Amino acid sequence: MREIQATAAAGGAEPANCYPEGIERGFAAARQIADAVLLEDYALHPYGEPTAGNALRWQFGVLVPPEYTAQGGEHSHQRTECVMEARRDDRLAVELRFLRVQRRTVERAVETGGFEVGGFDLAERSDLPERPPTGREPAGREVAEWALPERDEGVEERIELLLDIDELSGEGVQRAFRLPGVGRTELVHRQGAAVGRLVRRCEQVDGLVRVRAEELPGPYRAQRLTVVVENTSDWTPARRAGREEALPRSLVSVHLLLGLEHGRFLSVTNPPDWARRAVERCRNDRTWPVLAGPFGGHQIVLSSPIALGDHPRIASESLGTRYDATGVDGVPGLRTAAPTDRARRKARGSGGRAGAVTDLAASVPPEVLERLHGAIRRPRDTAAGADDAEQPWWAEADDPAQDPFRSFRPDEAAPLEES
Repeated sequence: MREIQATAAAGGAEPANCYPEGIERGFAAARQIADAVLLEDYALHPYGEPTAGNALRWQFGVLVPPEYTAQGGEHSHQRTECVMEARRDDRLAVELRFLRVQRRTVERAVETGGFEVGGFDLAERSDLPERPPTGREPAGREVAEWALPERDEGVEERIELLLDIDELSGEGVQRAFRLPGVGRTELVHRQGAAVGRLVRRCEQVDGLVRVRAEELPGPYRAQRLTVVVENTSDWTPARRAGREEALPRSLVSVHLLLGLEHGRFLSVTNPPDWARRAVERCRNDRTWPVLAGPFGGHQIVLSSPIALGDHPRIASESLGTRYDATGVDGVPGLRTAAPTDRARRKARGSGGRAGAVTDLAASVPPEVLERLHGAIRRPRDTAAGADDAEQPWWAEADDPAQDPFRSFRPDEAAPLEES
């Protein structure tokens, strides 16, 4: 197996792009839904009161260190397989995307000099007290509600590969990568004086990407593509180490973008008849590949830990990132707008993304929020273009009100008659 070089983005930095123009255009079109996968449930619902639904963060696409798999019941690798029709002079682009957990510790300044672990208000609002209303140091649960001494954030990482198809035969190629441990400190000032600091730390994470292609028998030139992503970190957990200790050394929300320069991928969900048996033999572990990019195209595949259909897209009604874009946008919108001022202050103090989604929901006017409810879309015809589609039955009456796929406003719904 041959080792290859690739471009890596460390610490959330934007890597130097290594893709051909056609593949990059396809990736650009697919990254909106890929970002939704990357950040799905990133903020959970920190803007509400503690619930069972918030008990487990980072639920999708988590690859833990190998030594933790037996102890934690999670996995250290994922496997993607699909069928492609690549030309002999073709090239395959692989973009591995994931989050690395960054632990943020809040330290407040003490009168004797230096800092100690403990929260303070990060909202920097003039109407918020700098100390709890009781004038004493909070303890226990009160600390967690008033301030957040420790919080996990996600740093976006990306590994880029560009491979010649001929290199993928046999054992294929592999790319090992290492994201070194890094730390940084940020002072927090209020009225010109340092009131505390934020200490952020990322642990070292090691990983491996294996890529190979196998020619399939038959009259068509088709190959089964296999891409395996592994967490190879050599961290050895303590006997009673929990998930909180494993997460900083894990790959989170792992997913892949795959692109062919000249060839095409076959749909795993709806393959052509001649390839159906080959597709059924594909093995996908903890991920599911779908066609992505421009609608109707076959050049790009998104392999996601969240089950999606071919050519997924974000609803046009979505106004911004709510970290639940693969679900029902209206539900987190209402939950975000509903909490108390105290819960909103807690969300703003928990990190940039959670604070941003809280402010976004609070700024949505009622008439815009109403658009998130009751939209029903016409199923997309993948077999024929719009011009070839058969005229629907409700169009014969030339009455738009008969269209079953139109959106209804709440004032249009007639009350049920009592029997």
